Amino acid sequence: MKRSNYSDECPRITRRDSNLKAATGKFVLMKSFNSTILPSVLILLSSAAWPCPTQAAEAARSGPEAAREQLKSLKVAAGLEVSLFASEPMVRNPANMDIDHKGRVWVTEGANYRVFQKWGNLRPEGDRIVILEDSNGDGVADKETTFYQGNDINAALGLCVLGNKVIVSRSPDVFVFTDTDGDGKADKKEVLFTGIKGVDHDHGVHAFVFGPDGKLYFNMGNDGREIHRPDGQLVTDVEGHTVATTGKPYRQGLVFRCNMDGSEFEVLGHNFRNNYEVSVDSFGTLWQSDNDDDGNKGVRINYVMEHGNYGYVDEMTGAGWQAKRTGWEDQIPLRHWHLNDPGVVPNVLQTGAGSPTGIMIYEGSLLPEIFRNQMIHCDAGPRVVRSYPVQPVGAGYQAQTVNILSTDDNNSWFRPSDVCASPDGSIYVADWNDAGVGGHNMADRELATMTGRVYRVVPIGKKPVMPKLKFDSASDCVASLASPNQEARYLAWTKLHAMGQKAESSLLKTWKSENPRHRARALHLLARIPGKEQKYVEIGLKDANPDIRITALRIARDRKLDVIPFVKALAYDPSSQVRRECALALRKNASPEVPALWVTLAKQHSPSDRWSLEALGIGAQGQEESCFDAWLKAVGAQWNSPVGRDIVWRSRATKAPALLVKLIREKSATQDDKNRYLRALDFIKGPEKEAALLDLVTAATQAK
Repeated sequence: MKRSNYSDECPRITRRDSNLKAATGKFVLMKSFNSTILPSVLILLSSAAWPCPTQAAEAARSGPEAAREQLKSLKVAAGLEVSLFASEPMVRNPANMDIDHKGRVWVTEGANYRVFQKWGNLRPEGDRIVILEDSNGDGVADKETTFYQGNDINAALGLCVLGNKVIVSRSPDVFVFTDTDGDGKADKKEVLFTGIKGVDHDHGVHAFVFGPDGKLYFNMGNDGREIHRPDGQLVTDVEGHTVATTGKPYRQGLVFRCNMDGSEFEVLGHNFRNNYEVSVDSFGTLWQSDNDDDGNKGVRINYVMEHGNYGYVDEMTGAGWQAKRTGWEDQIPLRHWHLNDPGVVPNVLQTGAGSPTGIMIYEGSLLPEIFRNQMIHCDAGPRVVRSYPVQPVGAGYQAQTVNILSTDDNNSWFRPSDVCASPDGSIYVADWNDAGVGGHNMADRELATMTGRVYRVVPIGKKPVMPKLKFDSASDCVASLASPNQEARYLAWTKLHAMGQKAESSLLKTWKSENPRHRARALHLLARIPGKEQKYVEIGLKDANPDIRITALRIARDRKLDVIPFVKALAYDPSSQVRRECALALRKNASPEVPALWVTLAKQHSPSDRWSLEALGIGAQGQEESCFDAWLKAVGAQWNSPVGRDIVWRSRATKAPALLVKLIREKSATQDDKNRYLRALDFIKGPEKEAALLDLVTAATQAK
């Protein structure tokens, strides 16, 4: 969790409104250290006007009765209702959450959040991973089991339940706990990764999720910095790069993918600030939020285009967004992400000020239509759980904001930290429950009165009836593969993958269904049946649904098939998003056919489509010179067109600087145009750039 500033006079009072009126009129203006609500706060010096809560008042605010009373302040979307599933003393400061295939809610607690602060270690025996269970089906937890407790998991920010294994993320370590005898308690602890920075910090390593390709996805914020194997060696990714944020080539926050054992480690995106969690849908598309430098109203939602740079700092120099640069945006929320720089992937949505936390893709059918197959996201700063219904736009996406769960102004303690889907399609929301967020602080500093809540959100009148999922036969597993619950899909995927060809007929029934996400899950497994990879990839590429065609191409890359014939088949696809994936599939491919294919895709670029342009830039990596040369040869004098100017602006090829200078010198070029092309020169190195700049300066001198 992120937490906001506190007054030393009254550490439990945290949020100050900028138009606060004081009886004494005595104020001091103070720069917020880490505020996610306002760029500055007014701290009232009069303790009479803002008295600290008494011990009795704190006790009255804590406990099941207080939790039920606070529940009344929550506002839920039309057609839904919210109920209290669990509260203190069963759970305190829930930092992260997962739900297993039985509907049990697993929580990492954060009583020992920021143990280096002055309140010290509030729970000397360490924080817990607790399992909350509704044993009688009334929708309320009545049983708690401590799965594990220790100071090595204090305020763990990640929890992923996968069968009898539980992945726990807490810098500097990622642990895999195993329950060998099924009693709900950890029997073995192993280290999957270690050496991650950001210890006792929100910007370290975050939660793992299981993908439809059978791989693990996770991320870490910009204080994570590096990641090591259990033996202490720095991780080297599949491209031979050391995974450290030194700018060679990675910077700031990172998104990862790897096998279940940590092998085949990939960096999928970089240059985020604090990308709190990553989620992956059934097509293999990645979504996440990212927090701005607090107070700049630039919190964002991202589609993670593989190998994209997301612009938190300058790609070349590592300078922050405040450093003056040519052509930067007038609005700080846009300037914040270097969106004027070539090589930066755009944002799906910016949501203003906030402290984004847990996120998921809801692929169930219980909630109203508007929330189905969409992101559901917690933002603890403005105290809201939102959905972001997404629509395709060009080769990318745009989204709107729809609230699911929020609170009135009488409840400043609602701080949603995570959201997960149960096997019955209901969603559960973990509430850290604190007076503020950010600033490495918290208001709850007494374990006896420390609060924490878990809520259940369902359609009005929906009773908790947990499906009895089975994993004995292929047909059982295929049925469970359709679950909205992640662990259920993991168990089904694992069994079906082990069955191989024996599961083929059952998977084909799902492949012929009408639900494209279920079909995509089936395709992932069909294309992993030994000897049938090519067959099912080719079937997927011919599908009428563009998301299925994208899925098939991604599978081909993962299975290390020759993608060139597939890109040829899709190069004129009517979907610009499919063509985006074609461009990405060409990245670092040594085939001599790449330049011609890249030119085919580049000619279809729309000058208004930044997503397409960045995909082309990523796709040219490894053959940038040959791709640009082939494009210049193909377009001839038409290089100076709206599409061509985009291609030149984004290119890092050695012939680009001379063309950029020509564009700068055009009489029709506006000052904004000139700034744009001048900025592009900052991203190209070599004698060609120096010669072009000399030409520009010489021409300017002669003009005088």
